[in-house]
Order: sequence, then C-alpha cells, then structure tokens
Amino acid sequence: MTKKQKKTDFAPDSENVSASVDPDEVAHFSAMAATWWDPNGPFKPLHKLNPTRIAYAKNVLCRHFGRDPKINFPLKGLRILDIGCGGGLLSEPMSRLGATIVGADASEKNIKTAQAHAAEMGLDIDYQNITAEALAKAGETFDAILNMEVIEHVADIPSFLNACHSLLKDEGCMVLSTLNRTAKSWAMAIAGAEYIMRWLPKGTHDWHKFLKPSELARALRNSRFDTNDIKGMVYHPLSGQWSLDDKDFAVNYLVLAQKTPNA
Repeated sequence: MTKKQKKTDFAPDSENVSASVDPDEVAHFSAMAATWWDPNGPFKPLHKLNPTRIAYAKNVLCRHFGRDPKINFPLKGLRILDIGCGGGLLSEPMSRLGATIVGADASEKNIKTAQAHAAEMGLDIDYQNITAEALAKAGETFDAILNMEVIEHVADIPSFLNACHSLLKDEGCMVLSTLNRTAKSWAMAIAGAEYIMRWLPKGTHDWHKFLKPSELARALRNSRFDTNDIKGMVYHPLSGQWSLDDKDFAVNYLVLAQKTPNA
C-alpha cells in the first residue's frame, strides 16, 4: 500500500469539506489512539507540556473575556471548540474550568478514546468525529477555539484557518500552539523526541511543516485574524517541566489571535 493509499478511519464527506485533512496524519494518530491517556506512552511529551498550555489558555481567555482566573469555573458560560482534540488532553481540564467544550477530531478512534475517558471522569463533553470545515458548513459558532499542536499537521492551512474564522464569534478569540522551524526544533522535536529518547513514534512530525512565528502571523492575517500575543514554551531537561518565555520561540510557541475588526 502506497503512502497515498494508506487506510484511515475517517471518510471525508467531500473534498471541499475536508480540504485541511491529511489522511496520513489521521492514520498516524489513529494508530496511537488507545494510548492518549498513558503518561508514559507515545503522548508523554504532551502530558508534560499540558500544564503550561492549560495555564496559558486559561489566563489569556480570562483576560480576553474579563474573567477572574482565581475563581472557581472562570470559563463558565463560554462555548469553546477544541479542534484536533485527540484523546481530550485539553478538553477535559478546560471543561473542569467551567467551559462548555466541543471536541472535534478527524480520527474516529481518537474520538472514541476521548468519549470513553470523559465518561470515566464524569465529564460532559461533546466529542465529534468532524472537521473544522464541516463544523463551519453546519453553521456552528464558538466563543473561543483551542488550536493546539494541530496546524503543523493539516494539509491546507488557508482552508483550515478560514474555517476557524467562520466558527468564531466576532468578539471571540483563538489560542494556537505549534512548533517553530529552526535547527533547535529539529534537534529537540525530531532527533531528540523521535529518534534518541523515542518518546514519539518516528514520523510524528515533519520539520518542513513547522511554522515560523512570522509565517503563522501572515497565515492568520490572510484569514482575517490579528495576532495579539505570543509566548515561547521552554523545556527544562533536569526537571522535565515546561515554562512560558517572553523571548525564546525557538521550539514551541503559543499565540492568541482574534478576528480582525470589520474584516
């Protein structure tokens, strides 16, 4: 079976609706679907990264919507889309912060894993095996979108971001995280994580699909988004923890974007 013929567990409704979906990427993550919640499995790096991603998302969303981050359930009343939700590593903690979460993923196996774990945890999360384009076509809208470690895996970035623009309410915002295309990101995310430490299966990332912050800002601008904030995420090998950084965007970074007014 050639790469283009690789079987996935996702059958797109139409070429237009699923323009951003890369079947090979869906197949790759579907093959690991049962391991999403194993902190020592293939998604160990995301488990390590998750507290930093959640803290950033919570703080910028509270700031954007005028909420107090110190209270219980500060995101209550907000409808948030976790696009490319995988097994729900972000959806669950954001649900615990009070948000109404819709988790969407192109992999049916990922969605089944997410649904089973949410039920086990007693969480009410609406998980759907659907693409951003299909949600936009259905007329769905959200106060905020979580677009975390997804954009480097999509096939058509303009189509994907245009769909996100349609899905977002006028006063809403989108939180993104991705990988910079630098020598350091190749050394850490590919050589280190995939080949030396073997935290991730080989082929999880394609360095050529990583986006420099300037490239992501341009792609967002072309899809009528303004970039309002950017933070780097830095890994500390001795502690195994991550932290936010105002200047170091060499590997992982986060961005807050919102719709360009009157666009």
